[in-house]
Parts: sequence; C-alpha cells; structure tokens
Amino acid sequence: MDHSALIDQYEAGADLLSRGLRGLTEADLLAYPVPGTWSIQEIALHLMDSDLIGSDRMKRTIAEDRPSLLGYDENAFVKNLRYDLQDVHAAAAIFAANRRLFTVVLRAIPTDAFARIGVHNENGPETLEHQLKKYIKHLEHHMTFLSKKRALLGKPMEV
Repeated sequence: MDHSALIDQYEAGADLLSRGLRGLTEADLLAYPVPGTWSIQEIALHLMDSDLIGSDRMKRTIAEDRPSLLGYDENAFVKNLRYDLQDVHAAAAIFAANRRLFTVVLRAIPTDAFARIGVHNENGPETLEHQLKKYIKHLEHHMTFLSKKRALLGKPMEV
C-alpha cells in the first residue's frame, strides 16, 4: 500500500472546512435548511471534535501497544456542547492545524507502523491504516452534506 498517497489525501483535507465556511453569515451557519439534520456550524464543530479524537486515537495506536480506543456519541456532543455558541472559524483553524501537525508524524513513521492496531470499544481491532482511511472518508462524507446545505441556502461552494 502506498501510504504516502493516503497521507497526502489526509493533509489535503486540512483547508476544506475553512473553504466550506467562506462567505456564510452567522444566520447561514446556524440555519437548518434540511429540518431534523445538523446546521453547517454543527457539522463544522463535529468535524473539529472528531478529527481531534481521531488524531488522538491514531497517535495512541502508533505509540502504545494495542491501546483502547473509546467511542463517543456524536449526537450527544452536538446536543450538549453548545456548538451554536462556539467560534466556527476558530474550529476550522484548529482542524487545519491539527491535520498539518499530525501529517508530520504520519510522514515520519515507518511503513510497518500502519499495521499497528488499536482496539475500539465498539468496532474492535483497527489498524492505523484503517483509521487514517476512516478519517479521510469522514471529512468527505460531511463536506458533501455541508455543500448541499450551502446550495439550499443559495450559496453554493466555490470551486
């Protein structure tokens, strides 16, 4: 497996969240263009929290022998952590900085480190490679929703 291509993909996602927020007003960020789903602001804060948790999991998988990786309830985070009051642009900056900082680690570790395993309390054993792919896909998944919500607000994503 070419891990450098995966790492490039992970790093390339660093600025996607900031780009997804450009040109949006506070009302846009807090709107629910699809009732019963998260706002753009909630998506952004979720992505920051999730990526911080993900990099922690990957770091522990690299550094420790078969570490325990704890799951969390993303809906409880959205409901109880007051995402509506947090600075969404600061969250996007933290997301980007975290990806860039962790990319340095990913580029420095030996290839065999990608086979190291962490044990998720809900999903079981996960290799570092699997975790990296999961967080790449996670960003893509939520950016699709963010883009659709922007379009519904009449503010499509800039290319």
